[in-house]
Amino acid sequence: MEAERQVFGTTSKIIPLAIPKGTEKLCELCQRRAHLQCDNCCVTFYCDAEHQQADWVGIHEKICQLLIPIRTPTLFSLQRTGRIEIQLKKAELIEICRSVAQSKLSEGKHQEALPAAQFCLCCSMDVHGPSTVELVPAYLLLAEANMGLGNITLVTELLSQAEWAVLKSPECGHAVHHRLHRSLGRLHTMTGNLEAALLNFANDIHFASEEYGLHSTVTCNGYFLMANVFAKQGKMPIARSLYSEVANTWHCHLTKLLKTHVQNIQNPDMLLEPSYDKAWQVEADKMFRTMVEFEQNNSRKDSAQIALVTHCLAMLCFLGGDFLKALGFGSTALQASQLIPNHDLTEPIQGLLQLVKSLQTDPHPGPD
Repeated sequence: MEAERQVFGTTSKIIPLAIPKGTEKLCELCQRRAHLQCDNCCVTFYCDAEHQQADWVGIHEKICQLLIPIRTPTLFSLQRTGRIEIQLKKAELIEICRSVAQSKLSEGKHQEALPAAQFCLCCSMDVHGPSTVELVPAYLLLAEANMGLGNITLVTELLSQAEWAVLKSPECGHAVHHRLHRSLGRLHTMTGNLEAALLNFANDIHFASEEYGLHSTVTCNGYFLMANVFAKQGKMPIARSLYSEVANTWHCHLTKLLKTHVQNIQNPDMLLEPSYDKAWQVEADKMFRTMVEFEQNNSRKDSAQIALVTHCLAMLCFLGGDFLKALGFGSTALQASQLIPNHDLTEPIQGLLQLVKSLQTDPHPGPD
């Protein structure tokens, strides 16, 4: 029982007589009448234990104590300096919630991402006001979480609000436009409107290239999503061409990261730290696996493409500290490259395999 309380926090029933007359406590997640309060902060309320646990796992554990000064009125908080300080604290909360929601989404934990995305939107409204372009990132996070849960009607509503905010703000940057069109493209892909999906992904790529560059991994991820649509349409040559473009861009990027990482191996402990965040790895891993599966299911397998993509997977796993998977994908890449005489990837793949094998005696193996 004690372990469970540590995981989910503790609550107590709200005492009606302790609530000022004319006020009512509402559930953090659903805004229905609350019956429980968080014992740790005493400023967050829930309709039932299920919503309390969902909020705790989703975000509340990380922001519980940060909510106390924001939700506890004081004489100082009513003064101008106090109001400014409260706004700054809310801005900090927005960033924490955004980061947590994005991380959970990248891992496919859409249900857990909901509380963080929802609080991010509420806090953004408090700071920036309703219908402002600053709310768009929060709308997109909440839309993506609901998209993963199949709540298409709600996703459509959220993206409409995001689109309206962008239309009202002609000065908003390329990054906002890119993210909005990417989300719209994903929605249209889910609903089967593939032509609309392609149009939005084309706009996504345009704005991403303006913001990050034509050969950035952010931009090429738009090409990947577009390739998926062409594959759904049965346009396999176009899909294969786009997948190849994505693989080449990522291969160049990972090769540079690997080179920098290897240069720092003088300190063995550095190998225990991933070269990038978990969300970045999960997204890239999904893309590469999709491309490998596409090629392996093709009647005319392209050994060069299989070698390229599995070499990407091997480098990705190595940079993430997972030596066992790096060896597995590296071996697959080597076998594919050896089917092609004098293939230019054979030597780099062999070099990576040798490096991984030399580090397998490390007393601290990579993560599972």
